[in-house]
Amino acid sequence: MTPAAGVPDRPARHAWFAALAAAIVYLPSFGGVFQFDDYRVIADYPVVHSWAGWWSGLGQGVRPLLKASYTLNWTLGAGEFGFHLVNIALHALNTALLVLIGRAICARCVGAPRAAGCDGAVFIAALLFALHPAQTEAVTYISGRSVSLMTGFYLGALLVYLRGGHWAISGALFALAAATRETAITLPAVLLLVELCSRERAGWRTLLRRQTVHWALLCAGLLVLLFNARYLSLVSFGYTQRSLIDNLITQVGGIAHLCAVLIGLLGSNIDPALPALHEWSGALAAQAVLLAALVMLGLAQLRTRPWIAFGLLWFFIQLAPTNSIVPRLDVVNDRQLYLACWGLFLALCIQIAQLRPARSHSLAMAGALCVVLAGASVARQLDYRSEIALWGASVRAAPWNARAHANLGYAYQLAGRKAEARREFEAALLFGPRERKARYNLLLLD
Repeated sequence: MTPAAGVPDRPARHAWFAALAAAIVYLPSFGGVFQFDDYRVIADYPVVHSWAGWWSGLGQGVRPLLKASYTLNWTLGAGEFGFHLVNIALHALNTALLVLIGRAICARCVGAPRAAGCDGAVFIAALLFALHPAQTEAVTYISGRSVSLMTGFYLGALLVYLRGGHWAISGALFALAAATRETAITLPAVLLLVELCSRERAGWRTLLRRQTVHWALLCAGLLVLLFNARYLSLVSFGYTQRSLIDNLITQVGGIAHLCAVLIGLLGSNIDPALPALHEWSGALAAQAVLLAALVMLGLAQLRTRPWIAFGLLWFFIQLAPTNSIVPRLDVVNDRQLYLACWGLFLALCIQIAQLRPARSHSLAMAGALCVVLAGASVARQLDYRSEIALWGASVRAAPWNARAHANLGYAYQLAGRKAEARREFEAALLFGPRERKARYNLLLLD
């Protein structure tokens, strides 16, 4: 049956409802202030304070489209409110796109005749993406926009591809995503994954025609990275921190940490301060075996349960750029889960739908879970209301983190609360004797 004239079909209605839910739950973000890197890349960064500044820095820095979005916000003069408005709108848009993309993925994985039966699963997966508290770092944290803005272009390119749109449009959106954040380079791999998970696979000539531009853009992007001095220096600096082997060992623990955040075993933390690792331990080996088993499970399900293959492999593909090859100063950040988590949510929801449990029980459980996640998300957003609140939450989550203590001490110092500032600076030096900023600021208190 086709929808009546003027009445949107079910996936379109679900997309609107999911976007509205995302926007409503993130209204507390408007109470957030500039935090941490926001000062370095926005508030104290003249390049994004005018279009002339942005133009002068073009070609010398990184992420030009992201900086353009900051410049637009700054020049409009709406302050922090304007930045939050854009971030929330992006999150709502991404949630809606995931409903439409999820429906298309479901049609490919379970077959078009049965895809309508997965509409509820696709909708719930999008809600889980929208409401999970780990997403606050990409929405409430203003400079977390690098992830959500990239995701908007990325998902747009994927949706155009899934709907058979012209390859030039999909390619252009891919280029915009890459100009926002480098992790967009995973898109060609995802397009290949989509085809591998499809019940009816396209011929190789069709794949060449539709995907060649994406792979060509990937190669062009890698050349840009190679010959751009700023990008090259960032990558080179990463390898001064730890070797490729040490980084792979470290990232086993990093991905395990992100999984724990995702399933609620750990709370969100703007600065998890995971240590760099240089040798194996029993616990780390067990984590590596578990992660490898998940990858193998995904590969093994490509023909029998392709939705499970898609979800698992999507997760690891999205984490690959920042959790595998190039060392990062911070081992992990919650915002790395922003796009990666949706694949797992989609696979889980479709699998439950395939089992056909009692509908009333499933809806009740899904509703309760969404309410819990929404409450946790609101509570996490409130941590961004001040620097004291945010770094206080970080210290509670990781009491051993010297940098978190130092930053909390500095926030107290700015607020004129010298006794609390002294306590935090001394704690920072206890856990990190080389924390120079804490030592310097402690001297200023005397």
